[in-house]
Amino acid sequence: MITINHNILFQGLTFNLKLAKLNGVTLSFRAGDIGLADPPNCLSSSHSPFACHLYEAPGFIVPSFSSFNLLLLGISHRKNRMSTAGFVHLHGHSEYSLLDGGCHVKKMAERAAEHGMPALALTDHGNLFGAIQHYNACKDAGIKPIIGCEAYVAVESRHLRQASHGNPSGSHHLVLLAKNATGYKNLTKMISLGYTEGYYYNPRVDKELLRQYGEGLICMSACIGGELPYMIEREGMPAAEATAREFLDIFGDDYYLEIQRHDIDREGKINDGLVKLHQKLDIPLAATNDFHFLNADDHKAHDALLCIQTGKTVATENRLCYPDGLYMKSSEEMYALFPDMAHALETTLAIAEKCELNLEFGEMKLPNFPIPAGFANDADYLVHLANEGLERRYERFDDEIRQRLDYELDLITKMDFSGYFLIVWDCIHFARQNGITVGPGRGSAAGSLVAYCLSITDTDPIKHGLLFERFLNPERISMPDIDIDFADTGRDRLIRYVTEKYGERNVSQVITFGTMGAKAVIRDVGRVLDMPFAEVDRIAKLVPNELKITLDDAIGKVPELKQMADATDEKGQLVEYARKLEGLARHASVHACAIIIAPSDITDFVPLYRAPKDGRITTQFDGPTCEDMGLLKMDFLG
Repeated sequence: MITINHNILFQGLTFNLKLAKLNGVTLSFRAGDIGLADPPNCLSSSHSPFACHLYEAPGFIVPSFSSFNLLLLGISHRKNRMSTAGFVHLHGHSEYSLLDGGCHVKKMAERAAEHGMPALALTDHGNLFGAIQHYNACKDAGIKPIIGCEAYVAVESRHLRQASHGNPSGSHHLVLLAKNATGYKNLTKMISLGYTEGYYYNPRVDKELLRQYGEGLICMSACIGGELPYMIEREGMPAAEATAREFLDIFGDDYYLEIQRHDIDREGKINDGLVKLHQKLDIPLAATNDFHFLNADDHKAHDALLCIQTGKTVATENRLCYPDGLYMKSSEEMYALFPDMAHALETTLAIAEKCELNLEFGEMKLPNFPIPAGFANDADYLVHLANEGLERRYERFDDEIRQRLDYELDLITKMDFSGYFLIVWDCIHFARQNGITVGPGRGSAAGSLVAYCLSITDTDPIKHGLLFERFLNPERISMPDIDIDFADTGRDRLIRYVTEKYGERNVSQVITFGTMGAKAVIRDVGRVLDMPFAEVDRIAKLVPNELKITLDDAIGKVPELKQMADATDEKGQLVEYARKLEGLARHASVHACAIIIAPSDITDFVPLYRAPKDGRITTQFDGPTCEDMGLLKMDFLG
């Protein structure tokens, strides 16, 4: 590969252009990536395409050159050559800070890319619900994903359930970012323990866990709800210095003082103290904007969201409300907000450069099925059971049926799904042995002769001409999906059996998220606007009864809703806020039938959640995400 370096001045900015000849390989370009109003003109020529990576290089101007076909890929920021517009959001809340964050995950990533930011962190309150969705959204947007959490850290032990420091939950905020795979795994472990061991008002970790799982994590001192800001404001600088030194001892060079300017009165004293600690202890300052909504004009809709959370109306006095600046500001807006602290903004780029997390998807992580003595492996045992079942299912069978069974078994073995079939067979065998009614099977699994011989299904695929490839296709390797119906009265017994067989720490029920649908969000917003119930109900019923219909769809179909959307009165306000909040996650609950079975402790793979009302433990990732992570999800349908 041939590389050529050039410097060029464009629209008042000077760039160093590193040209790499790519042997005719054509690469794509998006103008928005370079953060300029318009891209430089790309001149065509007969030369092979060149890739053009832009680095800031102040002070260099070169003549234009027209002999190359330039394919501009974007600005790659470097620590020692950062643009004065360089900034990364390291503290932000999505819809998974339930009823507190008002940002759709995908839109956050897209907005960061539009702003020309090279990375984006997600730091929802106490959880990792949206971590994988955020990771994928950032990858799709062409920026670096940073997975994090604004954790709740108990003032004393996570096991001590009492108020402290004026906080009912006895905890402070702390921002944690996964620097690498080790950090991500440690964050998963720690946040899980916050729910399973430390839950009191909020999922709380403590400094014992920070020390145990601190490797691979970057720590920032958080907003005014953090321990360090509390010490500065309430206990004085000696106590604050002791706290900062304690976190330095835990995180070393990965500890940062987080400074914010949200036009909150208390921030003045806190920020002065942070600067003093920065100067005395040489801990870097990192400027953030703790965003909870996407755009500046989303503030009122987000305020309505907070009222939905707290059960108040927007007219209620002395209620929870946030400053109007907690939106996803551009780099230029952040530099205007911190004109005297460019170094604190540049620190965000340095932190982002430290973070290199690459997650793998699709690699299957099946639990180990215990094989009886006398069998070499799970495939050997599956062949044995299938042949036994063949004899039981058919009094006589010809070579065609035998060949079909051998074909399926061979394919199942090659795709490494023998263990899966054994796990499903074992669950059904237990149910039948214990008087739990089992359904005959449904869906594409009915096309499997192996499933029929194992009595997983009761439909003869040979008799009915059903195709195995509809169920398991060698050209599309994905986990089989066998839905099993069990009597409601025995489902809990079955789950207990699976838990005991594979280990309590290896089995979990699955979380699911309720979202604000078109009709529901109208009713929610109408309530917090204190509109008459009957009128709000009438407006909600204007939305057609169509599956997955959106408010935009409804407005396009219903003239009265269109008229309201264009109005500036209370009804117009209702529709405006509802459109902004529609689709956001509203609450977490337990999936009706799904469970995850892992080969080891669930938290080796995904974080755990504890439902506040009944204490049930679930994954923090929904079913499809757990499957993307390679885990076995089974649906025990009632």
